[in-house]
Amino acid sequence: MKKTIVAMMVAFTTATLFAGGAKESSSAARSVSDGFVYDGTGRITDKEGQHISELAQNSNYTTVDLRKAEIVQRVQQEANVTVDWTLIDPTNYKDAISPMLAAGNDLPDIVLLPNLDENQQYIQSGMFEPLDTHFDEMPNYARWLDNNPVVKASLTASDGHIYYVPVINVTNNYQPVLMYNMKWLEKAGKTVPTNLDEFVDLLRYYKSHDMNGNGKQDEIPMSMMAEFLPYTFGPAFGLNFTSEQGSGFFAEDSGKVVYAQATKEYKDYLTFLNSLYKEGLLEVEYTTLTRDQIIERFANDKTGITFDYGWQSSMTYSKQLPYYDGTAATGVVLQRPLDGPIHKGFYVGRNPVGSVYGVTASSGRKDLAIRFLDCATKDSNQDMYIWGIEGKSYTVDAQGKRHFTEQARDNTWLQSLGINPAQVFPAHQSVASTNELVAPWHAEQDQALEKYIKSPWPFIYSTEDEASIVSMYMVDIQTYVDEMAVSFVNGTTPLPDYDSYVTALNKLNLPEVLKVRQAQYDRYQKTMRK
Repeated sequence: MKKTIVAMMVAFTTATLFAGGAKESSSAARSVSDGFVYDGTGRITDKEGQHISELAQNSNYTTVDLRKAEIVQRVQQEANVTVDWTLIDPTNYKDAISPMLAAGNDLPDIVLLPNLDENQQYIQSGMFEPLDTHFDEMPNYARWLDNNPVVKASLTASDGHIYYVPVINVTNNYQPVLMYNMKWLEKAGKTVPTNLDEFVDLLRYYKSHDMNGNGKQDEIPMSMMAEFLPYTFGPAFGLNFTSEQGSGFFAEDSGKVVYAQATKEYKDYLTFLNSLYKEGLLEVEYTTLTRDQIIERFANDKTGITFDYGWQSSMTYSKQLPYYDGTAATGVVLQRPLDGPIHKGFYVGRNPVGSVYGVTASSGRKDLAIRFLDCATKDSNQDMYIWGIEGKSYTVDAQGKRHFTEQARDNTWLQSLGINPAQVFPAHQSVASTNELVAPWHAEQDQALEKYIKSPWPFIYSTEDEASIVSMYMVDIQTYVDEMAVSFVNGTTPLPDYDSYVTALNKLNLPEVLKVRQAQYDRYQKTMRK
């Protein structure tokens, strides 16, 4: 049934776009008057009644239609254009638009891509316009790229051109970190652990004491989803995992690219997890634990430690505790990483590039679409995406600091305003506005942890040959690695068999993938130096 609905959506959307494109393409040459110059500060055309079309996602909230959201409408009004929106439910977006992009016909002027085009599938097909050849019409975006060389390097395709405008993630704040139930820590007479030995000592204490005072031995010392284990303990062994493109690959200080799951340090990491498992400090069913279950455990005061996105600290977990009074002393508080026997601990940040927008090469209103994307990136609009509208969603105090209004703290209302409209515009996430939403102690502690954040493997485009090699080998490699990690941790496979595991990885063509990742990293570094 879902496939049928998606097919109907694709057919309807394609027909709609075809009709819109045919009707308005003849007006492209008359989109501005002679002598009009777009300088990045105001409207993108002096002609009235101009239209562009965009294919993107609607809100994640079913009660919100972004086409009607005030923030979205204000951007259009300022640009002096009307956007003919085709907005698709986020859950169906990839399935709905991938066939359209594969056909390549009758596309709108602007498209939110279903992925980051890592393998340059759409770039190499000539579907999207190289935007760097139009930077005279994109003063805001060109300036922003010059001020953000890491993103610029990531977005530079193998042919040297830049095709997309990105949504930007927060990279060093509210990232996955260790969090402790501070009431339990105080009751145990312990301080926040700084290394693995102190951490294990704390787990043992929680396991053998009645921390919640209910007279039962029902405490679960540590509640952690399996996906977070590498980021919790891997850095203590010098391993920089990443959950995005290039999972497990990282560059040593020398510039050599290695695969974390095939190093001798990874064996030490697995040995440590196996010791936790054997002691019952890592629960038997750790591979199936969910966030909802962890939330329930905090609500029942049954667990003392977790690892999750920093956002969850005061916004989710602390609120579950029966004794939380709004202070850090009674909450689930994010804390520093753990040092290992040799290596200093760190946390892995996030890649800045979230999703991307492109201007279709076949657009009859290409210049107008290019200027509209640039207008959408300018500082005043980014500011509005973050805070909304002064007097409605925020106020400014005598010191110039912004505060969300009581109405804005109603998330349903705030979403209807169109806050953070990354589904339709290249919006940038904000630390400042997040700080305003969380508890004061939470924002302060998050900032204190910034010094521990390390960058993940960067987003890098693959050439056709590189993509072929990675797609050919990495599925089998990743499947084998995931299976063996569980087997080593629970003791099904003895750790002395680790060398045989590495040999098997090499037989699965890991060396070929490493050559690809090294070439990509070298290319990325070369672009960074330009």
